[in-house]
Amino acid sequence: MIDFLKQWLERKKRGGIDTANLPNPKTIGKQLLMTSRLIVLDLETTGLNPAKDQVIAIGAVAINNNSIPLDDQFDLILRRPELDIRKTVLIHGIGPEALTDGYETEDALLHLLDWMNGDPILAYHSAFDQKFLEKTLRAELGYGENHVWLDVAELMPTFFPRANEQGKGLDNWADTFGLQASNRHQAAADAMVTAELTLIALNKAAQQGIHTLAQLSDKLRYQRHLRNIQRL
Repeated sequence: MIDFLKQWLERKKRGGIDTANLPNPKTIGKQLLMTSRLIVLDLETTGLNPAKDQVIAIGAVAINNNSIPLDDQFDLILRRPELDIRKTVLIHGIGPEALTDGYETEDALLHLLDWMNGDPILAYHSAFDQKFLEKTLRAELGYGENHVWLDVAELMPTFFPRANEQGKGLDNWADTFGLQASNRHQAAADAMVTAELTLIALNKAAQQGIHTLAQLSDKLRYQRHLRNIQRL
């Protein structure tokens, strides 16, 4: 990952990356889930409020051809030494020194957009990550394109409605399927566990005849509609 980023930054310096023409976000369509590239993303932040808190680390894993290539991942701490991380350092383990030695935020975000290539993004409780990432992209790059986001916290109970009786968190689902994170609450490790859960759900979806991104999106929308009716 680090070598790839160094090569990317060198290309950017030589004019090989056109920052005004980054990949366009792909739309929901008939692309096959089993052969498509999907991005599973997790962020570490200084708090839970997108209005005032900031992104400090980005971890992401690509799912491609129904597998997780080890050479297609993203893991960076941003250089943001001005931020106060005292309230959250015990959660994510990112201290002041790491923020001082991190990668320049603009370069890191440009590399992220280039690496994602406009592919659909999944996250656990995706609304949280989406708000933080979109806010950061607007503030740092003036970037306002809308990517496709899907929520793995919706995906899992949709295809395994009775599998998890212990709770609704990422840890609960990981325990249900015997998955272990190497460094829980670190962005890259959480992204990997979320990607593994996503693969489990996508294989279950295929067994139910759901083969395209459009079909998956429709299924999630239908389940969301049912939940809203049940709350009435």
